[in-house]
Amino acid sequence: MNHYLSIAVELSIGFIFLFIVTKLQGKTQFSQITPFDFVSAIILGELLGNAIYDHEVKLGEIAFAVGLWGALVYFTEMVTQKFIGSRKLLEGEPNIVVRRGQIKYEALKKAKLDINQLQSLVRQQGYFSLREVEFAIIETNGMVSVLPKAEYDTPKNGDMKIKAEEPILPVNLILDGKVVSENLKEAGFDEQWLKRELEKQKIHHYEDVLFAEWLQGEAVYVVKYERKAN
Repeated sequence: MNHYLSIAVELSIGFIFLFIVTKLQGKTQFSQITPFDFVSAIILGELLGNAIYDHEVKLGEIAFAVGLWGALVYFTEMVTQKFIGSRKLLEGEPNIVVRRGQIKYEALKKAKLDINQLQSLVRQQGYFSLREVEFAIIETNGMVSVLPKAEYDTPKNGDMKIKAEEPILPVNLILDGKVVSENLKEAGFDEQWLKRELEKQKIHHYEDVLFAEWLQGEAVYVVKYERKAN
C-alpha cells in the first residue's frame, strides 16, 4: 500500500509542476508546436515518468529537474522574443513551397515534404487542387497557409461593394446548467433578466439548460438537456 501511495504522491506533485511549467510557457505550446516545443514536451514527460518509477529519485529531485527544465525553456522563449536572429535557429522559419502557382521542389525537400503530404495540407485549408494555389507557405508548426489564385478566392463584401454590419461576438450565459456570472455582467444583464428570458421559452430552472447564448439584437438561444422518457 505504501508503494502505491508513494507513486500517487510523486505523480500528483509531478502533475502540479508540469501544469505550472506549461502555464508559464503560454498557450502557444498547445496550439502551435514548433520542433523545439515538441522536444521540450518529450523531455518534461520523460523527467516525470522516470522519476515516478525510479525509487531512488526523491521528490526534491523531481521538483528540481522539472523546475530547471522549465526555467531553461522559459529563458529560451524569452530569448526568441527579444532577439530576432535566434528565432530561425530555435523555432525554424516558414518556407514558401508554392510561389506564383509553381511548386518549389527544393523548398519542399527542405521542409521534408512530398507532393502527397503537400496535397493533404492544402486540402485541409479547403483547396482540393494545387492548381487553385497561388502561394503556399509551410509554417514553423508544420501547418500550411494558402493564398489562392484570384479565380478561386472567395469574394469579400469589400470586393462586391456591400456594406456589412460590424461583427458581434456571442456571449455564453449558461454552460452545463450553470450561469456564467462574469459573462452575464459583462453583457450588461442580471439574473432577473436571464430568468425572464428563459421563462419566455417555458424554462424555469438553470439545471434544465445545457447551453444558452446571447447575441445582440436576437433572443437568447437555448439548448436544453435531452431527458430520457421513463
